[in-house]
Amino acid sequence: MNVLVLTGPESTGKSWLANELQQRFGGIVVGEYVRHFIDTQQRDTCYADISTIAHGQLAWEDAAREQRPHLLILDTHLLSNILWSRTLFCDCPDWMEPALLAREYHLHLLLDPRGVEWVGDGQRCQPDLAERLAFHQGCAQWLEANGQSVVEIAGTWHERQRAAVSCVASWLGVDT
Repeated sequence: MNVLVLTGPESTGKSWLANELQQRFGGIVVGEYVRHFIDTQQRDTCYADISTIAHGQLAWEDAAREQRPHLLILDTHLLSNILWSRTLFCDCPDWMEPALLAREYHLHLLLDPRGVEWVGDGQRCQPDLAERLAFHQGCAQWLEANGQSVVEIAGTWHERQRAAVSCVASWLGVDT
């Protein structure tokens, strides 16, 4: 099983690219549990929700892993939960980073916030590019510090799609 993670700040095309890549290469996409949580709870999150959200994300990921698809595409993983917890609440449950490091992820596509417009959707909260750049930098630093395989994806929507498809095709050893 090849495990691909799309990561980076909000409104950079992670969900869209996850679906595009699934259409092109097959596999299973795991979405963002936090979106489900907010839709279900009908309220903003608080620090007490962080572990519940992270456990929900892991449960969704584990259910997909159990199916043993040739390609598992994660729209997010615990790195986003960790960084959002630190951004919003200046703290993060101690168990989350070791839990993230205990899992195997083969390739991360890190999406840059520059080159595309931020689109509000009722759950997003970083319309300021500087905030999204800081989140992007936090992702990049963590991935590098922890020896994760990462490819930066940037540019217009079309350029992102083309770069992601080319990268994943090369990684999987298939023609585009």
